[in-house]
Amino acid sequence: MTTWGLVVVVVAIAMNAMSGVLWVARPERVVKSIRQNLATIGVPESWTVFPIGTLKLAGAAGLLAGLLGVPAVGAIAAFGLILFWVCATFSHVRVGDWSAQFYATSCLYAPLSVGAFLAYVGWPY
Repeated sequence: MTTWGLVVVVVAIAMNAMSGVLWVARPERVVKSIRQNLATIGVPESWTVFPIGTLKLAGAAGLLAGLLGVPAVGAIAAFGLILFWVCATFSHVRVGDWSAQFYATSCLYAPLSVGAFLAYVGWPY
Protein backbone atom coordinates (compact mmCIF):
# COMPACT_ATOMS: atom_id res chain seq x y z
CA MET A 1 0.00 0.00 0.00
CA THR A 2 1.33 3.42 -0.94
CA THR A 3 1.63 6.34 1.46
CA TRP A 4 -1.39 8.03 -0.13
CA GLY A 5 -3.37 4.82 0.18
CA LEU A 6 -2.45 4.60 3.86
CA VAL A 7 -3.53 8.21 4.42
CA VAL A 8 -6.87 7.60 2.69
CA VAL A 9 -7.51 4.44 4.72
CA VAL A 10 -6.63 6.13 8.03
CA VAL A 11 -8.90 9.09 7.25
CA ALA A 12 -11.71 6.71 6.21
CA ILE A 13 -11.30 4.79 9.47
CA ALA A 14 -11.37 7.97 11.55
CA MET A 15 -14.36 9.49 9.81
CA ASN A 16 -16.50 6.34 9.75
CA ALA A 17 -15.61 5.49 13.36
CA MET A 18 -16.42 9.03 14.54
CA SER A 19 -19.70 9.04 12.63
CA GLY A 20 -20.61 5.56 13.87
CA VAL A 21 -19.90 6.44 17.49
CA LEU A 22 -22.07 9.55 17.23
CA TRP A 23 -24.93 7.58 15.69
CA VAL A 24 -24.71 4.80 18.30
CA ALA A 25 -24.18 7.09 21.33
CA ARG A 26 -26.98 9.41 20.14
CA PRO A 27 -26.09 12.59 22.03
CA GLU A 28 -29.07 14.95 22.03
CA ARG A 29 -27.25 17.55 19.92
CA VAL A 30 -26.65 14.99 17.17
CA VAL A 31 -30.17 13.56 17.37
CA LYS A 32 -31.66 17.04 17.00
CA SER A 33 -29.54 17.76 13.94
CA ILE A 34 -30.37 14.50 12.14
CA ARG A 35 -34.01 14.07 13.16
CA GLN A 36 -35.33 16.36 10.42
CA ASN A 37 -33.00 14.86 7.82
CA LEU A 38 -34.09 11.32 8.67
CA ALA A 39 -37.73 12.33 8.34
CA THR A 40 -37.03 13.99 4.99
CA ILE A 41 -35.45 10.89 3.47
CA GLY A 42 -37.91 8.47 5.07
CA VAL A 43 -35.55 6.63 7.41
CA PRO A 44 -36.95 5.71 10.84
CA GLU A 45 -35.14 7.25 13.79
CA SER A 46 -34.92 3.78 15.32
CA TRP A 47 -32.36 2.90 12.65
CA THR A 48 -29.72 5.27 14.06
CA VAL A 49 -28.09 2.60 16.24
CA PHE A 50 -28.78 -0.42 14.07
CA PRO A 51 -28.18 -0.66 11.18
CA ILE A 52 -26.70 2.80 10.47
CA GLY A 53 -24.29 3.34 13.37
CA THR A 54 -23.40 -0.32 13.65
CA LEU A 55 -22.53 -0.63 9.96
CA LYS A 56 -20.31 2.45 10.09
CA LEU A 57 -18.46 1.06 13.11
CA ALA A 58 -18.14 -2.38 11.53
CA GLY A 59 -16.74 -0.80 8.37
CA ALA A 60 -14.19 1.21 10.34
CA ALA A 61 -13.20 -1.90 12.31
CA GLY A 62 -12.78 -3.88 9.08
CA LEU A 63 -10.61 -1.15 7.56
CA LEU A 64 -8.49 -1.19 10.71
CA ALA A 65 -8.19 -4.99 10.55
CA GLY A 66 -6.90 -4.54 7.01
CA LEU A 67 -4.17 -2.22 8.25
CA LEU A 68 -3.28 -4.61 11.06
CA GLY A 69 -2.46 -7.48 8.73
CA VAL A 70 -5.60 -8.85 7.09
CA PRO A 71 -5.85 -6.85 3.86
CA ALA A 72 -8.66 -9.03 2.49
CA VAL A 73 -10.87 -7.98 5.41
CA GLY A 74 -9.95 -4.35 4.75
CA ALA A 75 -10.94 -4.66 1.09
CA ILE A 76 -14.23 -6.33 1.98
CA ALA A 77 -14.97 -3.68 4.60
CA ALA A 78 -14.18 -0.90 2.13
CA PHE A 79 -16.49 -2.50 -0.43
CA GLY A 80 -19.22 -2.77 2.20
CA LEU A 81 -18.79 0.92 3.03
CA ILE A 82 -19.03 1.77 -0.67
CA LEU A 83 -22.37 -0.05 -0.81
CA PHE A 84 -23.53 1.66 2.39
CA TRP A 85 -22.68 5.16 1.13
CA VAL A 86 -24.13 4.53 -2.32
CA CYS A 87 -27.40 3.47 -0.68
CA ALA A 88 -27.28 6.53 1.59
CA THR A 89 -26.72 8.78 -1.42
CA PHE A 90 -29.60 7.11 -3.24
CA SER A 91 -31.85 7.70 -0.22
CA HIS A 92 -31.23 11.43 -0.55
CA VAL A 93 -31.55 11.52 -4.36
CA ARG A 94 -34.77 9.49 -4.26
CA VAL A 95 -36.59 12.27 -2.39
CA GLY A 96 -34.72 15.21 -3.93
CA ASP A 97 -32.88 16.11 -0.73
CA TRP A 98 -29.82 18.20 -1.61
CA SER A 99 -28.91 19.07 1.98
CA ALA A 100 -25.44 19.13 3.51
CA GLN A 101 -25.87 15.47 4.51
CA PHE A 102 -26.31 14.55 0.83
CA TYR A 103 -23.05 16.27 -0.08
CA ALA A 104 -21.18 14.75 2.87
CA THR A 105 -22.41 11.32 1.83
CA SER A 106 -21.80 11.59 -1.89
CA CYS A 107 -18.74 13.86 -2.01
CA LEU A 108 -16.83 12.81 1.10
CA TYR A 109 -17.69 9.43 2.62
CA ALA A 110 -18.37 7.52 -0.61
CA PRO A 111 -15.15 8.67 -2.35
CA LEU A 112 -13.13 7.92 0.80
CA SER A 113 -14.53 4.40 0.79
CA VAL A 114 -13.66 3.99 -2.89
CA GLY A 115 -10.14 5.25 -2.17
CA ALA A 116 -9.75 2.81 0.72
CA PHE A 117 -10.93 -0.05 -1.48
CA LEU A 118 -8.45 0.91 -4.19
CA ALA A 119 -5.67 1.10 -1.60
CA TYR A 120 -6.39 -2.44 -0.45
CA VAL A 121 -6.63 -3.96 -3.92
CA GLY A 122 -3.35 -2.35 -4.94
CA TRP A 123 -4.44 0.46 -7.23
CA PRO A 124 -1.26 2.52 -7.73
CA TYR A 125 -2.08 5.99 -6.48
